[in-house]
Amino acid sequence: MYVCSVKRMDGRRGAMRSRVLVRVSRLALAMMATVPGLSAQSLDDAIFMDRRVLCAGLVYTREQWNEYWEGTLKRDNGNIGTLTTTQATWMGVYGVTSRINILASLPYIWTKASQGVLAGQRGAQDLSVGVKVRAFSTALTTRATLHGIAVLSATVPMSDYTPDFYPMSIGSASRRATARGILSLQARNGAYVSGSAAYTRRGNVTLDRVAYYTNGQLFLSNTVQMPDVSEYALTLGYQRTGLVAPLVITRQRTLGGGDIRRQDAPFVSNRMDFTRVDGRVQYVLPKLRAVTVHIGGSHVLAGRNVGQSTTIMAGLLLAGKL
Repeated sequence: MYVCSVKRMDGRRGAMRSRVLVRVSRLALAMMATVPGLSAQSLDDAIFMDRRVLCAGLVYTREQWNEYWEGTLKRDNGNIGTLTTTQATWMGVYGVTSRINILASLPYIWTKASQGVLAGQRGAQDLSVGVKVRAFSTALTTRATLHGIAVLSATVPMSDYTPDFYPMSIGSASRRATARGILSLQARNGAYVSGSAAYTRRGNVTLDRVAYYTNGQLFLSNTVQMPDVSEYALTLGYQRTGLVAPLVITRQRTLGGGDIRRQDAPFVSNRMDFTRVDGRVQYVLPKLRAVTVHIGGSHVLAGRNVGQSTTIMAGLLLAGKL
């Protein structure tokens, strides 16, 4: 919640600032009045902003787990207890055209363990920027249309956080590039089904030490070669004006890396695989057509070297035509 304070201003300077505030307020109201009901989007869905429409806002997530997989062994850990990861993410989407959108996001993350002496970490994590293109739209029947979508994105760390302190680290500190393809079959009654596949190329990570041990090998170096990652997702959902409700099953596979050693801490290049189910609702407020509310949650069903986490999410975004 933001609270604005107004200082008293005298003379022309105060009058000029007052006129600017009035113009900005009128512009904001005009934007809200001219934008139809919109649903915010992400890099892995089939939603697009119209031309010259900007949508931006904040999304809050809270993830917790008290059991994790050490390789394939599921266990708890008294030195961690329950790990809580809190994330506040700024998100923005701009419609260059109705078929080409630019997306960006930047999360700020806190981690905290309920037991033990491991110190929680916090900071701005990684900036992601991507372009999403609707390559084609084909009417298969009179009741359904098939859309083909291509997405390219890049991610870079935005702060000097350490990746060498898992599970408390806020990220891997690796530069990444992702290519994604999406096929979405959308029926006129609002139901849709989508499938997507993505491949992420990950850059090397530099540690603050001169040697490390992982996957049964000792490396006399501070440079860690990160394995690439593949991801597959299936979405069943409903989308009408002002409402989007997807249910997503996601499978991530790490193409290399070792397991967590018995009774050891995770390492940044460990194989981190999971199957996760996500449910979300995006709803445009009827009397404020530029405002979209997000709520949702997810749960990890199975994994390897990851926590069996449950996540809740809530967000608020504002859209306007520029």
